[in-house]
Amino acid sequence: MDVILVPFLQLVLAIINIYVWILVASVILSWLISFGVVNTSNRFVYSIGDIIHRITEPVLRPIRNILPDMGNVDLSPVVLILLLWFVENMIIQLLVKLVS
Repeated sequence: MDVILVPFLQLVLAIINIYVWILVASVILSWLISFGVVNTSNRFVYSIGDIIHRITEPVLRPIRNILPDMGNVDLSPVVLILLLWFVENMIIQLLVKLVS
């Protein structure tokens, strides 16, 4: 069982890490767009932004619905990153128990 479960959990950890970096890129891109540094009329920038939005929005939307309205401040990526770190630590603890 450990032969299959340990590599699977390592794959899940890698996917969580990649998703956290996509969330960070989403936040940075939204800041760059809102400050006018990046122009969304550029086709490449629009495509990258659209892909990131499609990946992150389905997960962030329910969190935004739960959080109170903070004006222009969006704390949902921070909440999601903290939740992902919590899940990641739970998986690491499970891996440690499986390996030992």
